[in-house]
Amino acid sequence: MFFLTVREEAQGRFLAAYDRICADVADVPGHLVDQVCQSLTDPEEWVITSEWRSAEDFLAWEAGEGHRELAMPLVAETTSRRSLRFTVRRETHPKTGAR
Repeated sequence: MFFLTVREEAQGRFLAAYDRICADVADVPGHLVDQVCQSLTDPEEWVITSEWRSAEDFLAWEAGEGHRELAMPLVAETTSRRSLRFTVRRETHPKTGAR
């Protein structure tokens, strides 16, 4: 999870940078999905979530050549950033099947 603060006047550029990055990250081995989320209570607060097949896949991509350069246009539109890493221990799914 990547927590970011984005001033209102930078949000269009921020989302454009996110869209450009997603096109490249979608092809990275092990990448599953990303989401960009805006706070309901403070529109300058954003979260990017990223799901990967494994922590090793994510860490290899993050340490790889070009990661920082790819993220720079997005990061340039933020006033603060904080990254936290989690692993899923439990997950809920809708019940399926006929009654």
